[in-house]
Amino acid sequence: MTLSAKLSDLGLALPAAPAPAANYVPFVISGTQLFVSGQISNGPDGLICGKLGADMTVEEGAKAARSCALALLAQANAAVDGEFSRVKRLVKLVGFVNSTPEFTDQPKVINGASDLMVAVLGEAGRHARSAVSAASLPL
Repeated sequence: MTLSAKLSDLGLALPAAPAPAANYVPFVISGTQLFVSGQISNGPDGLICGKLGADMTVEEGAKAARSCALALLAQANAAVDGEFSRVKRLVKLVGFVNSTPEFTDQPKVINGASDLMVAVLGEAGRHARSAVSAASLPL
């Protein structure tokens, strides 16, 4: 099953791979490994903005993380020229959560990305992970 078909089964669509927002490349292939740059949350109405613990719920944050995961998949798909079957395994996922100092549910927020990766990639989507709080994030 293709990436687009799998996402369609989940009621999702693969977005266009976002262009870099600064002086970096969206992905790098080194040998047989693909490294994808960080992605931002983007929804149907534009950027998903907010701060967990202040004006966003965990559920809203998880949806934002899922949108980042969709952008990661779009970048990976672009990196392999649309031949997503070349992607064999997700190794590591790092999520930065814009949150207040008191907020401690970063892992629940990043579950939005992790759950999507497993839904799309199956066992190959299970990964090592970091869920990190950030005082602020661009965009």
